[in-house]
Amino acid sequence: MKIFDKTNLKGDIFGGITAGIVALPLALAFGIQAFGVISIEEVENIGAIGALAGLTGAMMLGFFASLFGGTPSQISGPTGPMTVISATLISTVWATSQPHSIETVVISMALAAILCGVFQIIFGVIKIGKYIRYIPYPVLSGFMSGIGIIIIVQQIYPLLGMKSPVLIVDMITQLPEKIGGLDITALLLGLGTVAIIYLFPLLTKKIPSTLVALIVMTVVAVCIHFDSRLTIGEIPSGFPMPFFVKHSVAGIDWLAVLKMSVIPALTLAGLGSIDTLLTSVVADNTTKTKHNSNQELIGQGIGNVIVGIFGSLPGAGATMRTVVNINSGGRNRLSGMVHGLFLLAVLLGLGQLVKYVPLSVLAGILITVGFGIIDYKGFRDLLKIPRADAVVLITVLILTVFVDLLIAVGIGMVIACVLFMKRAGDLVESGYHSDHVTQFDKEVPWDDEKVLTPEIKNKIYIQRLNGPIFFGSITRFQEVMHDIPNDAKIVIIRMKLVSFMDQSGLYAMETAIKDLQAQGVTVLMTIIQPQPMYMLQRMNVIPNIVPEEHTFKTFEDCSHYLSNSLLKTI
Repeated sequence: MKIFDKTNLKGDIFGGITAGIVALPLALAFGIQAFGVISIEEVENIGAIGALAGLTGAMMLGFFASLFGGTPSQISGPTGPMTVISATLISTVWATSQPHSIETVVISMALAAILCGVFQIIFGVIKIGKYIRYIPYPVLSGFMSGIGIIIIVQQIYPLLGMKSPVLIVDMITQLPEKIGGLDITALLLGLGTVAIIYLFPLLTKKIPSTLVALIVMTVVAVCIHFDSRLTIGEIPSGFPMPFFVKHSVAGIDWLAVLKMSVIPALTLAGLGSIDTLLTSVVADNTTKTKHNSNQELIGQGIGNVIVGIFGSLPGAGATMRTVVNINSGGRNRLSGMVHGLFLLAVLLGLGQLVKYVPLSVLAGILITVGFGIIDYKGFRDLLKIPRADAVVLITVLILTVFVDLLIAVGIGMVIACVLFMKRAGDLVESGYHSDHVTQFDKEVPWDDEKVLTPEIKNKIYIQRLNGPIFFGSITRFQEVMHDIPNDAKIVIIRMKLVSFMDQSGLYAMETAIKDLQAQGVTVLMTIIQPQPMYMLQRMNVIPNIVPEEHTFKTFEDCSHYLSNSLLKTI
């Protein structure tokens, strides 16, 4: 297991420190969000408990997931979706424990994190990672947008300096009657945070705007003597201790706690695995490497088990922090370990300063995170995509926000599969069915390619597609498109046997074409079947990305165009 590459030691250290700087305010904010369902009046130091849980979770998971994982450049820690699940568990345990017990809450969270890690290790051992690819784009889009909306709604009350209700419905319906109790200073601090996060990058992107907002608005709060009851509060300094050392476990009903923790743990494991492996794909695309999905799940599992032992907030691979790490030079697992050590140094040295951070400032940070999670592309194309995909997206979104995250994904998958089977049946009836299974044949020429002269063959690359491009085949599609030689100047994508393309396939095709064009490649497409042509034109891939003159009804037409026009310019 290669921990670091001497040739990239500087990049890994700098990338890890930069990722740690970005992770610091987010870890504090996610911790506060998770434990924020318990009011300050009920538990005096609840802000400090939440902040410590978030910071320790980011530190532990960031270090151990990098050490044992399968994506060398990935940075892990608490994420928005994982925090939403954690907050739901905490609110449930707090509401049902009589009398209210912070020890029961922490132990439930610890058990959920440990079980989450165990489930993820099992997922990796039985090699379930490869099945993540079968989640359709509308399901992911609706789910992630729902998570973003939940985060935004949950932070409205802290932004206003008020205690938030537990249920999303109550947060929405009770807001008009509670709006009169807002703290105008808290609101201004929160809005100032949002403004800095969005505006500071216009000056420079070398310093994370989230960190700038956290420091500036905290200094302002100290200068104006902001109400200490609306700040994080003092968090313990020193190395974190296991939950069974920090909290009394005497008198705990372990069976009841275990029952409350199992389902949230399974939800955390499933959600964390999806979140992590999607981030791994982003890392692959950026670094031009290939991650080991099953090893990554094992690494995440080990990390979350350790997180649970220390009573901290579980997490997953974090896209923004991973991209920051890569852009700052991080390439190996050492970068994630440095990120964890940096957060440990912060905890040991600066813990006393964190107590001054206003909760409304963290709410402002999380609101920007929520807006960043929402899939605007999915909403923008909602009226253009097939009605079935739109129904799946909206259904998953509504269920995510108002019912349950796991139920939302499950129902979305069932609807997507049923609709795909209907589409496949319709294609058979209408005569666009191919007996070939989905595959991507790069080697064997098709009969109509005999028209190509040797001169043309030496200057082009032909990508032959065979079968529907849908949510179940896009991973393989992406792999073969990435295999196109770097020196290719003209790529012909053969669409003759692509009878169907769904939203997932369309976006994968659009991304692949844009990547090729960014490398200076001219992309041509031949014999596009009616349904894929409708999708490509409906979403303006044709003509905005691929001009109409670069699409051909026959391969012979494409050959003539190459001979008479395009090849003369190369």
